[in-house]
Amino acid sequence: MEVRRLGLVPYPEAWALQNRLADARRAGLAPDTLILLEHPHTYTIGRSGTRDHVFLTESELAARGITCLDVDRGGDVTYHGPGQLVGYPIFDLGPQPDVGRYLRNLEDCLIETLADFGIAAGRLSGYTGVWIGDRKIAAIGVKVSQGVTTHGFALNVS
Repeated sequence: MEVRRLGLVPYPEAWALQNRLADARRAGLAPDTLILLEHPHTYTIGRSGTRDHVFLTESELAARGITCLDVDRGGDVTYHGPGQLVGYPIFDLGPQPDVGRYLRNLEDCLIETLADFGIAAGRLSGYTGVWIGDRKIAAIGVKVSQGVTTHGFALNVS
């Protein structure tokens, strides 16, 4: 697996990179890759979300320098910004991927990583993501196309 640590990257640029790497992975031209980065202030709206779930008007978003984008991942609205570790696994799950298992594996990785830092986190029944009590510390939203994953997780670090 290749790991790319990219620093602060605008969301559209990172999304384009994910799609290029996913195409290459499907063609057998790239290894499984984990992209790690931060985004400037951005709200993304997944397939389960709507613009109504963003509680700021277009003018308020613009005044605060926040981008708002519709994306092709699962989930609702997710905030991305400085202080988050965002991970985009571009992995080949094979011809019959178990997306639920993949989501649980992402949660497990995040829970174990947080435990390494002395933070007790877990799942919240009925929800995807990682929680400390009833507060979400990591959001997860993915897309799987022809067995290859894009999108991933946003872990609140600071």
